[in-house]
Amino acid sequence: MAEVHIKNATKSFGDHAAVNGLDLHIADGEFVVLLGPTGAGKTTTLRLIAGLERPDTGTIEIGGHNATTLSPAERDTAFVFQQYSLYPHLSVFDNLAFPLRSPARKMPEDQIRRRVEEVAKMVRIHHKLANRSTKLSGGEMQRVAIGRALVRKPSIYLMDEPLSSLDAKLRGDLRLELKRIQTELGATMLYVTHDQIEAMTMADRIGILTEGVLVQIGSPRTIYSEPANLHVAARLGQPAINLLPTGLLPDAGAPAGTKTIGARTEHLSIAKAANGHADGVVDWVEHLG
Repeated sequence: MAEVHIKNATKSFGDHAAVNGLDLHIADGEFVVLLGPTGAGKTTTLRLIAGLERPDTGTIEIGGHNATTLSPAERDTAFVFQQYSLYPHLSVFDNLAFPLRSPARKMPEDQIRRRVEEVAKMVRIHHKLANRSTKLSGGEMQRVAIGRALVRKPSIYLMDEPLSSLDAKLRGDLRLELKRIQTELGATMLYVTHDQIEAMTMADRIGILTEGVLVQIGSPRTIYSEPANLHVAARLGQPAINLLPTGLLPDAGAPAGTKTIGARTEHLSIAKAANGHADGVVDWVEHLG
């Protein structure tokens, strides 16, 4: 594994800046999640690291070496997409072995078999190695796609919303397994998503992207409890944070000049009305169990 450092990278398509002055350091063995809506620049950032796009300005370092002008093959990255991208005519075993059979690697077949079987057990798909990829469920296909990235032991794993097409239960299961695998391998991983639950449960650090700008980066707890601005505050939390005009809470003790007070659900309590307390009416209750 290796550390990755993006320095002041900018990438535009026409008049649109998909990534704007991005500075991002990913330490060796760190799991970083970029969180943002569609169009925030998440996928473009992954493509810049992989070498599928070249930055207009700035540099990209992988393992302490300037990789800005290197081809994708020279960067030693592994990319997992939202779509499964498996070879339908190949078995699960051959899909997993495919990256290892590259002429550039010259790996003996017995080593390939050992590595494939090791990874298949890791992603819990070893009992399906003889199956065609078209005979798998959606969750199994994504396990194979993740396993195909793992067999190579690259410098960094790049993951572009790999769980978003799965149902809620499978997403939850694979989310836990992916974090387990990353921890066991000590892998350097950059994962992008629009799902705050994925970000909060898997990341060592979360970066909030909006319109190509990295607004804030920090631990999940820091991003949640000390947001840099209202946009970051609204990205995390379920239910969403309550944003109230300061005038509604005159005795809240807010600093001078404060216009908006953010109150998350855990900050609220129900009590009898008293001076300085805000009156409210419960207008919706959701029973979740």
